[in-house]
Amino acid sequence: MSRKLRLCSPIVTAILFVILVFMNYLGYWTADRFIQILFFFLMIVSVFNAGIETEKILKSRGKIESSR
Repeated sequence: MSRKLRLCSPIVTAILFVILVFMNYLGYWTADRFIQILFFFLMIVSVFNAGIETEKILKSRGKIESSR
């Protein structure tokens, strides 16, 4: 997978889950309680995944130093 796609894929996924969760909370669409909880946790996981992947790519480019 190309480097740009590897960076964009988790970011786009995180943005879409954030939009879906907030659309649900604002009342634009409704779902079962289980689906609401599932989407909320998937949003959290996808945001952390995007951050981890971004950090890996930036470390490999030498733009940030390792804190360890």
